[in-house]
Amino acid sequence: MNILSLLKDSQLKKVKIVTLSKNKILFQEDQKCDFVSIIMEGEIKIVSYSFSGREIIYSLLKKDEIFGNNLIFSSSPFYKGAVVAKVNSKIALIDKDTLINLLQENKEFLLKYLSIIGDLTKNLNDKNKLLSFDKATERVLYYLHKNNNEIKYKTITNLAEELNIKRETLSRTLTKMSNDKLILVEKNIIKAL
Repeated sequence: MNILSLLKDSQLKKVKIVTLSKNKILFQEDQKCDFVSIIMEGEIKIVSYSFSGREIIYSLLKKDEIFGNNLIFSSSPFYKGAVVAKVNSKIALIDKDTLINLLQENKEFLLKYLSIIGDLTKNLNDKNKLLSFDKATERVLYYLHKNNNEIKYKTITNLAEELNIKRETLSRTLTKMSNDKLILVEKNIIKAL
């Protein structure tokens, strides 16, 4: 259930909606976070760039996911990366005062918001654990384990972004793991053996 569906019409009028075309920047790195943002349509990535110009993706977010929630109440509420539309997207923006009012006025909204925050914390812990593995093979095996020994993906590039591995490295790793009979690679599915 989409969290916005829990709002009454009068409450929805307080939410700002923005539409972004592909690659449009919504918020710049180091910009102050003034909103909790909910993806209504599309995909968002939060990125930074290394000194050599390599894109570093911190988060890939899809429909119904939330961002800014960890920053808006922080003592340092500044984006750690640019917030960019990966595809054409529609985003709901809720400012801090409106969010506080919605959480006080609407118990269903409050409970759903807390559930989302709990899930985000769990996912962040999982991502941190994934990134703690130095070797690509270990990351693939951990990701398989977290996904019931089966990974479905759109493209190798998307999976590489999710695992925070270079695409070429992931391709070589999957080939080696397949040759070593650790995994079975079918069209857009990887299964543990």
